[in-house]
Amino acid sequence: ERFAQVEAIHHRFVQLLSDEAINLGDDLNLLRTLNMKTSARNQLLGTVTAIRAGAVNDEVELTLPSGGKLVAIVTRESSESLGLCIDTAAFALVMSSSVIIATDTDDMRLSARNQLKGTVAVVTPGAVNAEVVLDLDGGGSIAATITLDSLKSLGLAEGKRATAIFKASSVILGVFV
Repeated sequence: ERFAQVEAIHHRFVQLLSDEAINLGDDLNLLRTLNMKTSARNQLLGTVTAIRAGAVNDEVELTLPSGGKLVAIVTRESSESLGLCIDTAAFALVMSSSVIIATDTDDMRLSARNQLKGTVAVVTPGAVNAEVVLDLDGGGSIAATITLDSLKSLGLAEGKRATAIFKASSVILGVFV
């Protein structure tokens, strides 16, 4: 009797799957998107804490779990299609080649809005370039690809303080659906 009950439930389940099979392609595409990987080395999670709307572009501030902030410039259309509003969970993608590393930035004035301070955690020299990973103050990390000449002239090594700098227009925003 119990087997017959389980078999009936299983039959209903299989029938439901069969009835819904037409829409499975959309569901599978959604799953692929949710499991997407990107070539952007830096993927920072945060929450939208400010939006300054413009006619063409919006300025979106994302607060990271560490309390650090970054700013992204996105088109008005993108802001609307992503459904960006205060308290929206979002992620920022920044290519490592867009990140500039600086030292001694206390008196430096720059047009780049995003300046995240940290400590050099890893330096991986290559034939032409080097990858430098900063452990950000308060948590998280960010990677930059810089020339070997820059690595040497800045004296970058594990444990040295530095700042990762990138323009707001270099940030790609995404949201979870």
